[in-house]
Amino acid sequence: MPDPAQIRQLHTARLTRKQCLSEAAQCYHLEFVVEGTQEFSFTPGQFISVVANDARGKLETRAYSIASAPHANRFDLCLNRVEGGYFSNLLPDLAVGTALQIEGPLGFFTLREPVTDSILVATGTGVAPLRGFVQWLFPADGPDRSSGKDIWLVYGTRNESENYYREEFEALAERHDNFHYRITLSRAPESWIGLRGYVQDHVAEIVEDRAARLGQTLPAPRPDPAIPPNQLRFDICAYICGLNEMVSAVRERLAGFGWHRKQIVTERYD
Repeated sequence: MPDPAQIRQLHTARLTRKQCLSEAAQCYHLEFVVEGTQEFSFTPGQFISVVANDARGKLETRAYSIASAPHANRFDLCLNRVEGGYFSNLLPDLAVGTALQIEGPLGFFTLREPVTDSILVATGTGVAPLRGFVQWLFPADGPDRSSGKDIWLVYGTRNESENYYREEFEALAERHDNFHYRITLSRAPESWIGLRGYVQDHVAEIVEDRAARLGQTLPAPRPDPAIPPNQLRFDICAYICGLNEMVSAVRERLAGFGWHRKQIVTERYD
């Protein structure tokens, strides 16, 4: 059988910009251009796999969610340096202008159509694909795709220094009344005047407040079992990206409100 590495379709991506988002967390924002094409097409929320041979000549691959919406032949990544990690150290150390091989786009963590009221939930670098969602829904150089639906971004970190893309999201919330940005710290200092605690608690508040505003009862009634799963339609969905413990905690809270599993779209990093 042929070597999968020889038959996979690879692209050459060249680093054009690098920014350290947090010295404390060693989190980096990287911008790439894909060579040999005018358009690198992907659906917001998908990921690419970086492909390279390590010092022993062994082929290594690592998946990273794309941290941007489609824009010509460009894409962004957001990642933390991890002690002992091959790509998590290779990528932050890349010099601008360096090229590497990528595979993709891949993955199914994408917005469902038509767009509904949506709660986007992330911790840490799990915000990467959600940034792609937000950029696509509220493009800086095109028509609004949110259809007037309420979009909440609930972002949890331990410390204020790990609040990635804060200025970008806050500016967006100022421009769009239907985009609501909520940041919560689990290790907030006394000086912190924002939300505290875990994302699942603030997601629950959103669901309860929305239901009360719309006159809906909780838990929600179960969908008609006669409707095939692929034809179910909901007026709100949640998109959750992060470590398994957080994803499971949010899913459990939403299930307690009677949410159907089709309303909850997840991506786990571990």
